[in-house]
Amino acid sequence: MRRGFTKQLNILDYALVSLWRRWTKNVSVLVVFAGVIFLVASFQLVAQALTETAEQALRRTPEITIQNMSAGRQVEIPIDLAEQLDGIFGISNIVPRVWGYYFDEVEKANYTIMGVDQRMPLLDQLQLTLEEGGTHDSAAHGKALVGRSVQRILDEKGSRLLSLFRPDLSLASFEITGVFKPETDILTNDLIVLNIDDARNLYAIPSGLATDLCVYVANESEIATIAKKIAERLPGTRVLTKTQIGRTYQVVFGWRSGFASVCLLTALTAFVIFAWDKASGLSSEEKREISILKMLGWETVDILAVRFWEGFLVSGLAFILGCSLAYIHVIFFDASLFRPVLVGWSVIFPDFRLVPSFQVDNFLLVFCLSVLPYLAATVIPSWRSASVPADSALSGM
Repeated sequence: MRRGFTKQLNILDYALVSLWRRWTKNVSVLVVFAGVIFLVASFQLVAQALTETAEQALRRTPEITIQNMSAGRQVEIPIDLAEQLDGIFGISNIVPRVWGYYFDEVEKANYTIMGVDQRMPLLDQLQLTLEEGGTHDSAAHGKALVGRSVQRILDEKGSRLLSLFRPDLSLASFEITGVFKPETDILTNDLIVLNIDDARNLYAIPSGLATDLCVYVANESEIATIAKKIAERLPGTRVLTKTQIGRTYQVVFGWRSGFASVCLLTALTAFVIFAWDKASGLSSEEKREISILKMLGWETVDILAVRFWEGFLVSGLAFILGCSLAYIHVIFFDASLFRPVLVGWSVIFPDFRLVPSFQVDNFLLVFCLSVLPYLAATVIPSWRSASVPADSALSGM
């Protein structure tokens, strides 16, 4: 066993010397290979980080959301429908919510506006903390809590008042009483929290109506059962659970990352084909080297071991370098090259940090799609050349 280990060390030493003799070719392959792995691994890490971030955000959302549907579209829902849910065991609270989008024509940005009922535990559920000013009760009449990007726009204007136009083009002004912390940017970056009556007034929604009803459940294991009972009592409404919304996020991020990964896998496949073509077309010097080694007593398995170590060293180093660069790109540079493709584009783009957890399966997938094909593209052509008798190989050159 010790003798076999010593033999492999000698073969590895020879492989390193062989790589150094053709260092310009190997370095160029290493750089290109590491670049392709960097692209594929970056998309894997960004998609994973976004999915995990969305899951963390959904843990603090209402367990069930009830929306009124008409002709397949969402419309305002009467608040008194909540009375029909009395008696359903497990519901701790039902509160109305008014929300919508507001397009700022000057800044060319979309805001998310949410009207909060005084009974809604939204701020506590989401654990939205304020960076400056105000308390969780700051969303009173004429008051507003805003995200950092909204505050930045107001600072550029030099104003502490948020002025928004109603549908009749009359102006509604709100005093900023709090700004959310950077840690909540994925939820609050473009968010404006108002009193629910102010939100109704802004969107011209009649009293007694809301955008949806938020149902809070004491025991999360009963969410599916309670949602089914709500759907039976309120036909014509759409009942969404937190789990269903989470699946939607996974589908969106999965589709986008999958589409991008397919494009990058095309580049990876092209590289493997290129490597195969180069390896299968061994130079006369490489063929001569194989023939001399066989004449010196090297067996075919020893020659394959040399080629294996050469391919493994190049591909392994490219894999480590590419994955390391991908992790640095995501952690320290917020995946600036690819995040717009997966997240979307906006004038007030959320400035949240992506922190993917280390999962072996992500890197194992990249390894199987990159290193293994390269090893096959290196070893198999060498096996074909090493199988030829040494004298016939030399005589053919």
